[in-house]
Amino acid sequence: MSGGSPTRVLIADDDVNIREALRDLLDSEPGIEVVAVAADAVEAVEAATRERPDVAVLDVKMPGGGGPAAARGIRAASPDTRIVALSAYGDRASVVEMLRAGAVAYLVKGALADEVTDTIERVRRGESVVSPDVAGSVVRELAERLAADEDADSARDKLLGRIRSVIDGGGVRSVYQPIIHLLSGLVTGVEALSRFETGVPLQWFQEAGDVGLREELEVRAIEAALAGLPALPVHAYLSLNLSPSTLLRTDVLGLFSDVPLERIVIEMTERAPVGDYDRLTRALRPLRDGGIRLAVDDTGAGLASLSHMLLLVPDIIKLDASIIRGIESDVPRRAISRAMVAFAQEVQTTIVAEGIETSAELQTLRDLGVTHGQGFLLARPTVPPFDEEGILAVLGVAGAA
Repeated sequence: MSGGSPTRVLIADDDVNIREALRDLLDSEPGIEVVAVAADAVEAVEAATRERPDVAVLDVKMPGGGGPAAARGIRAASPDTRIVALSAYGDRASVVEMLRAGAVAYLVKGALADEVTDTIERVRRGESVVSPDVAGSVVRELAERLAADEDADSARDKLLGRIRSVIDGGGVRSVYQPIIHLLSGLVTGVEALSRFETGVPLQWFQEAGDVGLREELEVRAIEAALAGLPALPVHAYLSLNLSPSTLLRTDVLGLFSDVPLERIVIEMTERAPVGDYDRLTRALRPLRDGGIRLAVDDTGAGLASLSHMLLLVPDIIKLDASIIRGIESDVPRRAISRAMVAFAQEVQTTIVAEGIETSAELQTLRDLGVTHGQGFLLARPTVPPFDEEGILAVLGVAGAA
């Protein structure tokens, strides 16, 4: 080693044999002083904070978060300490992870004594040292990651362009599924459902969310749905699906500026997370004060049904299709539905059963006191006018069964 003050070294490795071998090796060098040893990342950071070593030799895989955690902690506590990664693992991911954490040198365990001491001396002088085999591994890893990043960026750009073309080019249209009074057969409302040239609507909205365009796509979907309002039965409301994040937009009020608000219901799915109920309630207040009603969609499909309803105080509760499916032969489903009917009667809220597909489901729901429903048995999503005679026929057959 070169002259001058000795290089003060910290050794951290969970293998006591390796720790002692390194200590013996480095203590035998006149220009090196081992000031501390540690068995895990936490001890390494504590020792570095106390001793402020020139060089810290860190095992990549030791307990307490491993070499990366130790390197980050040491850099914060002792910025002048130079980090040497030491590992039995030559894998590229470990190398890159340690370099990201601040290592300036990387040695594979089993390196010759001269290589270890030479690396420490060069690191003390401010050089970065990576053995040729490890360097090649890093280059390959970085090249692969760069290629993957480029592929991901390209895919995102294509997705962004596809979503943007739909938003800007009017590629969203609406169909409407009637919501029926189960005793009279009257179409009391319709739910607007988005359709696209190709693909599944749910996937379109998910992918729009992936590129930060979900709210814009929802706004376009609402505009398309509102355009069909004049063709709907005059006594029917229009139910629109909106996520909490879109409702918090400052321009959402403008969507309904030329619309009779008493004919609008906003459906908010239970599956959509609400981060701040107070803020959402404030955003909804001017809409509800103007006559818009609120529906909680997919009730029973998630984990927060009761709290969601209590905090939002909806005008309409929509029972998820998963509750309706096979309800005629399922005691728990009937019990849940009966309880929701009692709750709705107590708080003067309307229950709408979603996804009614069989006459047995329909009859059971009527027997339970559910007053409104929608589903393929009654009417499929379509455009007006609706087959109201067909709806009455279905209800009549079910009532006579």
